[in-house]
Amino acid sequence: MSRSLARLAAGAALVLFAVLFILPLLWMVSTSLQPEGQVLSGTGNALTHLIPRRLAPVNYVKALQTLHFVPYLLNTLYVCVLVVAGTLASCTVVAYGFSRLRWPGRDTLFSIMLATIMLPPAVLLLPQFVVFRSLGWVGTYKPLIVPAFLGNAFFIFLLRQFFLGIPEELTDAARIEGASEPQILWHVIAPLAKPALVTVALLCFVWSWTDFMGPLVYLSDDRMYTLTVGLASFLDRHRADWSGLMAGTTLVTTPLAVLFLLGQRFFVRGIQMTGLKG
Repeated sequence: MSRSLARLAAGAALVLFAVLFILPLLWMVSTSLQPEGQVLSGTGNALTHLIPRRLAPVNYVKALQTLHFVPYLLNTLYVCVLVVAGTLASCTVVAYGFSRLRWPGRDTLFSIMLATIMLPPAVLLLPQFVVFRSLGWVGTYKPLIVPAFLGNAFFIFLLRQFFLGIPEELTDAARIEGASEPQILWHVIAPLAKPALVTVALLCFVWSWTDFMGPLVYLSDDRMYTLTVGLASFLDRHRADWSGLMAGTTLVTTPLAVLFLLGQRFFVRGIQMTGLKG
């Protein structure tokens, strides 16, 4: 009986937290479908504002036109795809070196790399800007893309922990057969690490898609803006158009929700199978 009550309490808590998390999304979608007069009316309670009295899908048409959604979407996809490709290529190789190869100072260097995770991005913003400006990269996509090809400490850690869970006997057998380290990584480790690689790709894509500070700092031409900066410029031009802003936000958020639903199975499996082995 006590076990049933515990399960019921756990289920009720999960439902409560799910409702709390989904309410802002429901409010966003509801506001995007409301006429501007209803959003700013100030009458009624929260429930009446959550349910539109009259649907106004024209908000999405206006957002698509005013936000320049298609050009900004192409810019965002360009950056995200290259960032994901660079992150997977660099982090996979480094994680393999930290997990499968034995060389002097490996653990010390890994600890130093982990320590960089504690550095706040705001602390690195000015030094990085100075470096990129001296290279002549400000005003281009290079500051947003090139660092991805140099590795990411968190993703290296995530992949290393997953690689450590793969039996050593598999790589030893491949070495006995004469396979080189790149061949072992590509033909043995990578296929077995597909859940972890998909997890890294999803997280990297989401972080790159929602990145606001990077494009805001390094891009000066509005034709090169990404969707997040485009939303901010939409807010500057239409400060009182909350329905249009929420419509644009819904358009920007929807691809992430669809992507997560498609990759949810790999994402959950990748997180579950990532141990904390030393």
